[in-house]
Amino acid sequence: MDITWYGQSCFRLRFRGATIITDPYNGEIGLKLPRQKADIVTVSHDHPDHANTRGVSGDVRVFTSPGEYERAGIFLFGIPTFHDRRNGRDRGRNTVFMIEGEDLTVCHLGDLGHVPTQTQIEQLNALDVLFIPVGGNPTLNAAEAAEVVSLLQPRYVIPMHYQLPGLKVKLDPLTKFLQAMGVAKVTSQEGLRVLPTAEPQETQLVVLEPKQ
Repeated sequence: MDITWYGQSCFRLRFRGATIITDPYNGEIGLKLPRQKADIVTVSHDHPDHANTRGVSGDVRVFTSPGEYERAGIFLFGIPTFHDRRNGRDRGRNTVFMIEGEDLTVCHLGDLGHVPTQTQIEQLNALDVLFIPVGGNPTLNAAEAAEVVSLLQPRYVIPMHYQLPGLKVKLDPLTKFLQAMGVAKVTSQEGLRVLPTAEPQETQLVVLEPKQ
């Protein structure tokens, strides 16, 4: 599986038999999403910076809510969560998506605004890749995100939803999350290729460069 980041919470996951776009945004946020073609689009919640499904072409199936789904050999599990720390009273609901395909398990937390409950943590197990918001304000802050990483212990953790040049949404910089993770410096990379493995591995922090 090849992973490309387009900024905010939008990733392209390219499996051999299917392409997935997560949380496509519109240009109002100050970033420009390149035109994309996909088989699957996941939307964690109905906000402009996460739900621009018109920006994705092709024979697309769009998944926006909790449930179990299958498309092109990819299995998706939508888990209900909240966009804030008060059971949705401030910002509403958020759907976390577990994505399984080609012996890999990926979790996209969307705009998760709280540390998952014990029941949710048990659902989010054996992760190969975790996409986690780290920019605070409407989502997890740096300390909360670091706590979630320690609870879930994925093979790879990829931070998202933090301040970028040109982004009009006010978020914390990535450096806060790196400090919370005890990482002094990390070299960003253009993309990530993930292969299945049965060997236990320590969590590796990967910072991707947003492709514009």
